[in-house]
Parts: sequence; structure tokens; C-alpha cells
Amino acid sequence: MRTPRIFTSQPLQTGHHIQLEAEPSHHLLKVLRLRSGAQLRLFNGDGREFSASLISSDRNRVEVELHQCLRKEAKDSLPITLAIGISRGERMDFALQKSVELGVSAIVPLVTERCVVRLDPRRQQKRMTHWQKIVISACEQSGRCRVPQLEQPGRFDEMLQQLPATMRLMLDHRASESLHDLSSRPDAIVLLVGPEGGLSPEERRLAQQAGFKGVRLGPRVLRTETAPLAALAAIQTLWGDFMT
Repeated sequence: MRTPRIFTSQPLQTGHHIQLEAEPSHHLLKVLRLRSGAQLRLFNGDGREFSASLISSDRNRVEVELHQCLRKEAKDSLPITLAIGISRGERMDFALQKSVELGVSAIVPLVTERCVVRLDPRRQQKRMTHWQKIVISACEQSGRCRVPQLEQPGRFDEMLQQLPATMRLMLDHRASESLHDLSSRPDAIVLLVGPEGGLSPEERRLAQQAGFKGVRLGPRVLRTETAPLAALAAIQTLWGDFMT
């Protein structure tokens, strides 16, 4: 069986014993049915991954011993921020999961004119907790040791001003240029993707005023959960770590 990779929010240091949080403990004990002596790999998002072994457990919590630091993951060679309009349920979940697998550094959920999802404060916190679990699970599965930053959802016009000042790209099937037409390798990228129904004309205008350049992904119109993944794969191939 593949050695389980588990995220913990606790500090990690060789030789230390730590008690894992309730959720990963439940996964190890009740889902994987591991017992004392089982081997694990732990990471906490700072870029390091440690070997560990399960040394004891009660009904709800697992205690592990940390052994050695197996590797330290370098920071992203091409930091990519995905600014994405909030879409319904599984579509958003899928886009977040796969974008983490494809190497995004940060995710900014956007409340846009055509969003069908409306979040009051209670629902927003519940959704953020759900999305954070998806991000962490994708890191565990894909071997990432640095967890992408997940920002609180914000209004489209307000968030435009807060995004990093770097190469800003907006996916738009009406655009005349493709990613391949962009000549120089950027130091970092912000990728803007609309929700179901796309961005409104006013939002596209505001994005262009904020320095976003429209780019298309071939002759087809892609769904909101497909478009960012196709763009991320193309970006990683052109300038990122797909070729390393």
C-alpha cells in the first residue's frame, strides 16, 4: 500500500512526538485502519515532508513519532494566482482540486454578476471550510508540500485592485490572442476565469482597465471548470515546471 501523506497544522521536527488532529486521525484509524508501527509521511505546508510512524492511538486521536525530513520543496518557479468566479457545487470543487494538482500558488474566489451562488456570512464560512479541505486533500494526493493560499471570497471590482501586480491574463473566447502569442516569460501570473455564463461586459471592461489581457484557448468555448485547467496546463508547459 502507498504510504499515506497527511497534512497537519502543527510544527514538525525530527524526533518529536505529536498528536494529530481529529480528522486525519479518523482517516488513519477508521478509513485506512492503520495500527501502531504503520509508516506515514507528514507535511504542514512549509515545504518540508517528514517520515513518521504511528506509535499509539485511542478511539479518536493518533500519536506519531517524526523521523527524518525527506525533502524540502522549492517555492514555485512561476507563481500562479487563480482568480475564479464562484460556480455551483461540484464544478467549483473540481476546479479547485485540479488547479492545486496543476500547481497554482493562490486561489481567489470571486463574486461576479453572473454567479448563481450567493453566500451569506454563515454559508461563506461553511464553503471556505469545505474548499480548504479540498485544497489540502489535493496537496496530499499530488505530493505537494506547500499548500496554496485560499483567499476569502470577494466582490469582483474590489478584488481586482488587491490582486498581485504582475502579468494579468483573462480567459476570453472572443480574444484575438492566445497564450502562445505572448512573447516573454513572466515572473508570475494572475489568471482570471469567469463563472458559468462568463464575465459580464462591464466586468471585462473593468478587468481590462486593471491591466488584464484577454487570451483565448483555441476555437472552442470551454466550461468554467475546464477552462482554468486547460489554461494552467498550457501555462505550465510554456513557462512553468511541466518541462523540468
